This record gives sequence, structure tokens and C-alpha cells, in this order.
Amino acid sequence: MTQPKLVAVGDNCLDAYLTNGLLTVGGNALNVAAQWRRNGWNARYFGAVGEDPEGDVVLAELAGVGLSPSDVERRPGDTAVTLLRDESGDRKFLHESFGVGEDYMPPPERYAVIATADWVHVGTNANRDLVRRLVADHVPFSIDVSTAHLAQPLEGVPLLFASGPVNVDAPVEPLLSELRAAGARQVVVTCGRRGSYFDDGKGVLHAPATLVDVVDTCGAGDSFIATFLTAFHFEGLRAAEALHMASVAAAQTCTHLGGFPQKPRPIPEWLPAKYASIITDAQGA
Repeated sequence: MTQPKLVAVGDNCLDAYLTNGLLTVGGNALNVAAQWRRNGWNARYFGAVGEDPEGDVVLAELAGVGLSPSDVERRPGDTAVTLLRDESGDRKFLHESFGVGEDYMPPPERYAVIATADWVHVGTNANRDLVRRLVADHVPFSIDVSTAHLAQPLEGVPLLFASGPVNVDAPVEPLLSELRAAGARQVVVTCGRRGSYFDDGKGVLHAPATLVDVVDTCGAGDSFIATFLTAFHFEGLRAAEALHMASVAAAQTCTHLGGFPQKPRPIPEWLPAKYASIITDAQGA
């Protein structure tokens, strides 16, 4: 049987952990594609980086997991950078820029390739016109809206991923209903230690989280997405089984730094210098 063609489109970034002076490559769409490749799937990643040293780092790291740098556009401007402070395995965002990859719309020749995939995943901060076009062209796809639940046009979206309330006293069902009422056909909401919820209009399933000693939560949700998509759509698992498998994958990602296994790099001198004023303000806060 021919392997399905999987494509992730959208965001990438450098995650700079100022607490320990280390740098990793991530971003929702890039992390999903990297996890697919690591798990042996036929995957590609389309996005954009700047014509800067940060872009060089992103391209080198994605090449290391088998993704093609030639699928990534280089555009004038900055690559996305997130400055983080680690607090007991959890991330505190000091600065987040989306760079030239924000609102990424593939040019026609790249979109033609994307539209022939067996599944497309669109990352956070997606281009609204891209979402509409994928729906109009009947491309099978998913999108991660994170906490910006209604920022995208959701009518006709085949599968939506969102972040939901972690507090056990906050009901999840109203959010599921809201997202489906906005037009998403199927919805997965992840709620940290509460686990995940799946709503396909026929009922709501819940799967508990897989608990581990957390090193870093960065990219755990992206590993969840990558695993759920292949398990549910291409491995024949039922939704409950796919949710469990995805939960295990997310937990494994929490045991290392970065959104996929990679050797963290020392933060190069030029990066703190570029964001010196932001770092100084954050440290003084």
C-alpha cells in the first residue's frame, strides 16, 4: 500500500530558553511535520523563514529530521523567535514574534502540491484565505487554533484542534459546541492534565492525559496532533484509541527540551544582542 502524502503548512520559530541558554527549533506546523517524519510517514513542510541567521538554524534542523529545506521560502525580514523563561518545566513567554511566516500563503506552485496531499495540517496563526481555499477545494485538512478559538473561518473545516480549560471546574462541552456551531465538522480540544475531548456531532469522547515528569511542555500538543491524525485517518484506529495514542506521544515530548527530539544549541551571541531591550525589560519585571 502506498503511503499517504502528508503536508504541514505554516508556522516555525526558534525557541530561546533564556534560563539555561539553549535554543531549539519549533512551531506548530513544523513540529507536526517533524513528528510525522520521525515516525516514518511521507511528510513535507511548507513555510517561510527570514534571510537571517535564525532562518539558517531552522533550515538546518528541519533537514536533520528528513524535511526538505527547498520547501521553505526565504523572504526578506526576520525569522520567528520566541524568548522563554523556564519555570519548573513550564514556559513563561517573554517575547513572541511570528516573523515572515505569519499569515503565510503558499504561492500557486506550492499550493498545487499542497492541495494534492492526502492530509494537510495548517499551523497556528494561519492565513484565513488559505483556510477558505482548502475548504473550497475540498482538501482534507486540520487546523490548530490554539486559544484563538474563533479567529479563523471555521465553516466546513474537516477537523479542528483547540486548547481548552485546564481547570477541572470549567466545563469543556460549551467550547466544543461553540466550535462545531461555527462550522467545524470534528473538534478535538486538549486540556492539559485533564486530557482530551473529541466531538464529531454524534457524541463526546474523553481520554485521560498520560502523566510524566515534565521537562518541557513545548510541542506536546503538536505531537498529540501528529499522532492523532495518522492513527485516526490512516491506521484505522477508532477515535478513543487515537486519543490515547496521541496522549502517550504528547507525554513523551514533555520528557525532553523542544517540540521534537533534537540536540539543543547554545544560544548564539547575536540573538540576545538583537533582542537586548526586550530581555532587559523582562528581567527587570
